[in-house]
Amino acid sequence: MSVSTPLRETADFRLAALLSVALLTFSYTSVLYHVTDVVGGRTLMIVLIVGALAFAVAVGRVLRVRTAVFLTALLLGGGLVTYFLSVPASQRALISPGRVGEDTLALLTGLSILRLAEANVWALSVTPGPVFLSWYFAVRDRFGWSVVVGGVALGLVVLTGDAGTVTTLAGVVGAVGAVGFGAFDRYGGSAVQFDTLVVLLATMIVVSASLSLVPGGAADPALPSRSSTTVEANLVEAEDRIDVLGSIRLSPEVRFTVRSAEGEYWQTATFNRYTGSGWVRAGETTAYEDNLRYPPGASRSLEQTVTAKTTLGAMPAAWRPVDVDGPAAAETLVTPQGGLRPRTAVETNASYTVTSRIPEYTPERLRRAGTDYPDYVEAQYLQLPESTPDRVRQLTDEVTANESTPYGKATAIEAYLEATKEYSLTVERPSGDIADSFLFEMDAGYCTYYATTMVAMLRSEGVPARFITGYTSGERTSDEWVVRGLDSHAWVQVYFPDVGWVRFDPTPADSRETAERTRLAEARQNANADVDTSATEPDAGTATPTPTPMPTPSDSETQNVTPSQSNVDAVEERVEASATPVSPVDTGSGGLPELPSRRVLALWGVALVGVSAGARRTGLSRRLHRAVWLRYQPRSGIPTPTPSGRSVASNTSSNGSTGPGRRRRRRGRTSGRWLERRIRSGCRPSSGRTNAPATEAVSRAPTPTRRCGRWTNSCASRRIRVACAVRERIARACEQWHIPTLFNSIVL
Repeated sequence: MSVSTPLRETADFRLAALLSVALLTFSYTSVLYHVTDVVGGRTLMIVLIVGALAFAVAVGRVLRVRTAVFLTALLLGGGLVTYFLSVPASQRALISPGRVGEDTLALLTGLSILRLAEANVWALSVTPGPVFLSWYFAVRDRFGWSVVVGGVALGLVVLTGDAGTVTTLAGVVGAVGAVGFGAFDRYGGSAVQFDTLVVLLATMIVVSASLSLVPGGAADPALPSRSSTTVEANLVEAEDRIDVLGSIRLSPEVRFTVRSAEGEYWQTATFNRYTGSGWVRAGETTAYEDNLRYPPGASRSLEQTVTAKTTLGAMPAAWRPVDVDGPAAAETLVTPQGGLRPRTAVETNASYTVTSRIPEYTPERLRRAGTDYPDYVEAQYLQLPESTPDRVRQLTDEVTANESTPYGKATAIEAYLEATKEYSLTVERPSGDIADSFLFEMDAGYCTYYATTMVAMLRSEGVPARFITGYTSGERTSDEWVVRGLDSHAWVQVYFPDVGWVRFDPTPADSRETAERTRLAEARQNANADVDTSATEPDAGTATPTPTPMPTPSDSETQNVTPSQSNVDAVEERVEASATPVSPVDTGSGGLPELPSRRVLALWGVALVGVSAGARRTGLSRRLHRAVWLRYQPRSGIPTPTPSGRSVASNTSSNGSTGPGRRRRRRGRTSGRWLERRIRSGCRPSSGRTNAPATEAVSRAPTPTRRCGRWTNSCASRRIRVACAVRERIARACEQWHIPTLFNSIVL
């Protein structure tokens, strides 16, 4: 048997190669499409992708290679010029050849595309070039060069950090498939080579996915794992991008102390771009040169001296910082949103002093603020992904139905989230839009979910809002505030004209503070290091837990932020009616285990395909088929055809023995040996008499064909003739499966 039978006649490898190129193209264009979905322009992105592909197919056979490359260069150059002209004039003046080189290098070393000022324009500008050139080479059957072009585009989005594991893996599989199937189409392929390629692709998928996807058990633990990510690592230590996670834990170690006259929220970062799965801070930082702006309205001064108790990658300060004193000023950067960042990490025991201007306002002042927002505020802080479900906006309309001012809507949404959602650090990360999932599919979450959802709801109502990370005030001692990792937090800022950014915190304070106290008590009981300072030791008696400061700047007015209970109940009924039902997992002995996720099932399917191809490649499938065929051969009579054309099974006595002339095949004897013995015996009945009618009928039957091997003599009974016919069919099928030698040598 030849195992390298050509497959050119039975497989269209060119089609498989083209499909692999399509998978590679989809991998990098899906990332660029996501950019336009977040920032805007996804419909135009689809038009550009389809247009570039159609143009490549139309001119692929007639356009010379040099001309195609030159046309691609024109597309890229024109796109970059378009991006340059789309940048606001105030920022365009800062663009220079050196700055362009720095930005390009930053993109290649992890700068997300979403951080660009006009990310959607950049994505729309660079997409048509690689799509056109890659498919131009694919149409000309030059799949190697097609993969080179597509691979460069995929490598760019991988280096920027915008391509996830699945997207990258899909692109790599598409590239390998295009090269492999293209070679088969050009030089011819065999069954062995095809199976080898399938095994290689399946192995790549399974190994790569296994490194980032480990299926868990049917039930989640009651408490978050101590090996999970901390809130502080997810929120504060993230520089420019935050991905909303699942279960998370609290870190009790002391991070810094603040010497200040009053406690505030110590802000570390501001994020303006919501991606549906997290947050991105757009724009570039600049050096601090007394370029911090004051709030547009009334404010009071607050000086804070921060002393790091461990290495800090951020500069916590009360909003709004306007001045930095001391040596730290030379190492301070200013973000486009007005926050502070250190150029290098703040070392342990290092200190810096920040002066902040705290906005002063009253609830009545906020109600009269109006909606005359500056252009830059509307451009940056009303953005929502175009794929945000409509039911988020519909629910927000119902929650804020009785409110007509931005302040009223903000307080109504804040109170609604506090009243309808529970605080928990143990949650399962949703697969879709975070705000939509938290509103309709989840019952509990932590600060990241609360703040993200409130910002999305406010923006859907046309109210500018943004996502803030930092620390709450911490634990008050006699002369300073001790801030631990468990004080890390996320909240919301809403913009009001002539006032500025005002803080709102939708996370239930009581539940959060209870979780923090419990974690701190556990750490003290376990004698964990760096949990306390000399002033916060339990025996010192001077430290008392301090409630989170609330934004109530005026005692002369009462702040009514709770909507009527009837309105909340009505909205809750509506949410329950439209929510996606989630079946609870029964972990008891009588319950069914939770089904694996779709990703896990897909991984198992790919592994099964790879194992099947490997079994065929090594001959294991043929050996298994042969073993099963021999094991389950019938031990009773074979159906006998009648003159009417119907089949009648052989007679069997009540004691299980076969009728005259129809002996059972003994255990361990192959069907070939049994058939040979029956032919040699002439099918004589057990009584020694000859079955004359049967013999006469067989003598009139045609002689079996040559395929019956060494049994070319006339069969002595109908049963033998039928057995030969069955064997002939099996032999013909085995020839189609390329195993005739195996059948003749082992089966017979």
